[in-house]
Amino acid sequence: MRLNTNNLVSISEANQNFSRVARLVDEHGAAVILKNNVPRYVLLEYVQFQGEEIADDADVLAIGKAILAKHRKAFEELAK
Repeated sequence: MRLNTNNLVSISEANQNFSRVARLVDEHGAAVILKNNVPRYVLLEYVQFQGEEIADDADVLAIGKAILAKHRKAFEELAK
């Protein structure tokens, strides 16, 4: 996720004016809420969150193959 300075909001401002934060999310797709001037929370549209949560089966298979290839020797030793 790219950090855009237009969607940074302090936690106190988010607490006092949540509707403004919601408008930022509508306009920019996300809002980053700062706590002690450090990014702490991200507010996303639900549709965007839902899309990020689900991994494609092909992605899971590719990741599994990569892990097996990387640690092949260890798996072979465990199989003995």
